[in-house]
Amino acid sequence: MVIKMTEQYKIFEASLTGTENGNPYSDIWLKAAFENESERIEVNGFYCGDGSYKVRFMPTKPGIWSAVTASNDSALNQISLTCECIAAGEGNHGRVLPMNEVYAPKDVTEESRYHFAYEDGTRFRPFGTTCYAWVNQPEHVQEQTLDTLKNSPFNKVRMCIFPKFYTYNVENPPYYAFAGNEEEGFDYSRFNPVFWDNLEKRIGELDDLGIEADIILLHPYDKWGFADMGRETDVFYLKYAVDRLSHFKNVWWSLANEYDLLPSKSIEDWELYARVIMRRDAYGHLRSIHNCLRLYDHTRSWITHASIQRVDNYKTSEAVTEWRQQYQKPIMVDECAYEGNINYGWGNLTGEEMTRRFWEGCIRGGYLTHGEVYVQYEQIWWSHGGSLHGTCPERLAFLRKIMEEAPKEAAPLKLTPENHGENWDVSCLCKEDDKSYFLYYFGFFRPSFRTWKLAEGCVYEIELIDTWNMTIEKLPGVYTGNIRIEMPEKQYMAVRFKRV
Repeated sequence: MVIKMTEQYKIFEASLTGTENGNPYSDIWLKAAFENESERIEVNGFYCGDGSYKVRFMPTKPGIWSAVTASNDSALNQISLTCECIAAGEGNHGRVLPMNEVYAPKDVTEESRYHFAYEDGTRFRPFGTTCYAWVNQPEHVQEQTLDTLKNSPFNKVRMCIFPKFYTYNVENPPYYAFAGNEEEGFDYSRFNPVFWDNLEKRIGELDDLGIEADIILLHPYDKWGFADMGRETDVFYLKYAVDRLSHFKNVWWSLANEYDLLPSKSIEDWELYARVIMRRDAYGHLRSIHNCLRLYDHTRSWITHASIQRVDNYKTSEAVTEWRQQYQKPIMVDECAYEGNINYGWGNLTGEEMTRRFWEGCIRGGYLTHGEVYVQYEQIWWSHGGSLHGTCPERLAFLRKIMEEAPKEAAPLKLTPENHGENWDVSCLCKEDDKSYFLYYFGFFRPSFRTWKLAEGCVYEIELIDTWNMTIEKLPGVYTGNIRIEMPEKQYMAVRFKRV
């Protein structure tokens, strides 16, 4: 019998001892169904080397959860497990889910389908970053990455399980997900517990920082063979990954980074992999798949949100409006190109342009992910992690604060001359039902003045926001009727109206 006290949304874990004979990764199965009053959650245990097996469970509500194991190994069979779950502590909000799956039906609006919320109903606005192979770096770099993230505006990290082999990424990692090494070959029927223990440790540390781990399960940048293991091995690996990692509340599943650069995998393969993940994940974590040149069909029911790389050299977050209409789901522009100075066009944006893309996407009702590729440093953030050196992260922190101050019901305004007069040509986030809030973003335009015809009977305070210099200037007095605002003739300005 195993009895443990666990906080709601945290991990209950029972360590058990069973056979080491044969290949326990493939020969032994272990299950447990946890019950609490009318709820039942069935999980799969897993082998972690040296005769050790684990059963994990994430309780979704307080109370006593009980289970009895079932296994084809008699040493693991019929073991009683009891999880005494206490209420979630401060800052523990549970999983992130599509907002319309969390809110009560009476609170769901047309706009809800495009956003995220924690399990307890708290709004979640992703401000992501990309560190593809940070868990495949030496320990001191991993520690440096966590220290950097702790002081950053980012609350989501895109990260791979398998190492990455690509420009500026040519070193072998300390450990691999499978047993073996490059010189002697890999045993795709056995996993390396040292690697998985470290991966779990890092996911847990991200959770402690309030950061979601967007786990990329497969990718094409490979010299070891992990990108082309075949369907059977892919499924074997995916089951193990989900069995071990799904109990972390901060996990998201990304089936692939640039799925269309993996020609050996068909759309039928990806659809199969999605079904495997959904059957194996008892908690229904967020699921996506990411493209290079060809967008996946994000209307597929298993996809909870669209994860998109820009498919035009210039048009990026401007397409959020179109993608929202097309997919009717939250839009994550997970690769809008990166701030940096490498030779590739996707990796030499200025900080100003990266910041502009974030503002434009957020005002249009989407979400973006940051990345940084400065080649003069030993570690390149986009893949290795380490330290940030760019100019936009602090500006993104400023934007995140602005967005968190917006009313919960604020939505992108459909801009036409008919419904918005002469200000139809600038992106706007607003609370249109009561005309209480308008946030206009001018991007690379730089007017010297602007006129507005304010809603009849409404009185407003007005603020000029310099999004690059991170200043907010409240204009004197209040405003009503037809007005003219003097502007500084600078790029990256925003104007915020708050109804008095």
